[in-house]
Amino acid sequence: MSTTERPRILVVGGGYVGMYAARRILKKMRYGEATVTVVDPRSYMTYQPFLPEAAAGSISPRHVVVPLRRVLPKAEVLTGRVTGIDQDRKVATVTPLVGDAYELPFDYLVVALGAVSRTFPIPGLAENGIGMKGVEEAIGLRNHVLEQLDKADSTNDEAIRRRALTFVFVGGGFAGAETIGEVEDMARDACKYYTNVRREDMRFVLVDAADKILPEVGPELGKWGLEHLQKRGVEVYLSTSMESCVDGHVVLKNGLEVDSDTIVWTAGVKPNPALARYGLPLGPRGHVDTEATLQVKGTDYIWAAGDNAQVPDLVGREAGNENAWCPPNAQHALRQAKVLGDNVVSGMRGFPQSEYRHANKGAVAGLGLHKGVAMIVLGKKIKLKLKGRIAWYMHRGYHGMAVPTWNRKIRVFADWTLGMFLKREVVSLGAMENPREEFYEAAAPVSAAAQESRQKAKAS
Repeated sequence: MSTTERPRILVVGGGYVGMYAARRILKKMRYGEATVTVVDPRSYMTYQPFLPEAAAGSISPRHVVVPLRRVLPKAEVLTGRVTGIDQDRKVATVTPLVGDAYELPFDYLVVALGAVSRTFPIPGLAENGIGMKGVEEAIGLRNHVLEQLDKADSTNDEAIRRRALTFVFVGGGFAGAETIGEVEDMARDACKYYTNVRREDMRFVLVDAADKILPEVGPELGKWGLEHLQKRGVEVYLSTSMESCVDGHVVLKNGLEVDSDTIVWTAGVKPNPALARYGLPLGPRGHVDTEATLQVKGTDYIWAAGDNAQVPDLVGREAGNENAWCPPNAQHALRQAKVLGDNVVSGMRGFPQSEYRHANKGAVAGLGLHKGVAMIVLGKKIKLKLKGRIAWYMHRGYHGMAVPTWNRKIRVFADWTLGMFLKREVVSLGAMENPREEFYEAAAPVSAAAQESRQKAKAS
């Protein structure tokens, strides 16, 4: 940690807003004007729109993340959590991954904790569910699905086969629809290499409490996406929810019951619950309440943006919607981070704050290789609606250019280019989750009972 007497700008969170805001501040700041400190339990930022492709093996997981220390070489990057904020003393309590908690003074504060999976008290969900918020979960899902194919190919027990080849996805928004589309695509490719597994043996189930999927791209494209998934053999159950999944026995509200070892939860997000310990003004859903300048209401030295903030949508309000708020997506987070960074520097220098204003430019979604939907907003009234291969190109083009740093852009486009000429990798590396297990079995001392059993076997 720095012992400098310069003012400290503390950035809590190293995701979209945290990383981009810190970069902006460092770019705008004069040399030696302040110390920028970023605190996050992970030492990297995850580009979440690429998680479905990482789960399907279209992109290397290493290329989905951006190392904070490499991107922010002039900042302090602390690996840990901010577990408390004392606003009166302007001190944060930092709990590192190892060791005792300590206090860190600050002069300016940026709250960018992001969101966590929104879950409900469903019996069995915590024990059996798989999330899709981090690259670790995407890798785990890929390995897990391929392991289920290995399991099904290697057994004669029909009940085990059916359970292994049943995949349940809860949530039909971007994360759910894109993930099931990518994973189904991967499984369809992978089964070509299995003697006893065909696509017809697999069962993909998508569940959503809403009456449509992909609401972000509008009803027309959402309907096309629904029909497209159904043509690929995905069972879609709308206006229903999962009531329980104890021991992998999935029970839906509409009465459907299936046994599955793969239950993927993508039913929305909620603000990080750690915000409740910071003493900040929160909105009805737990977001930090901010002004249009991204300053936290009632303060002049704290800013917040992204998924953990309730930011007024000035464009929507000018159009007549008095209660419009910016949706929690990457498009707004990226642009909010730039305005926030500028406002922090302006606030430090005593200059006026700028308001955040951005009109929605549309949305793109990929549903597997060469399949996607895109809604592009051109001006105030023109909406360009695309589907199929051209929408998939739009999806890849937009996110390929949006992923931070040229290092990652080049690596991602290289992955895609190689994928055009080489077949998809379908190997499971499930042992990565417990890499020491095999070594432990080899090195663990043999028990007295086992030694006696071996001696008897030799004697006979």
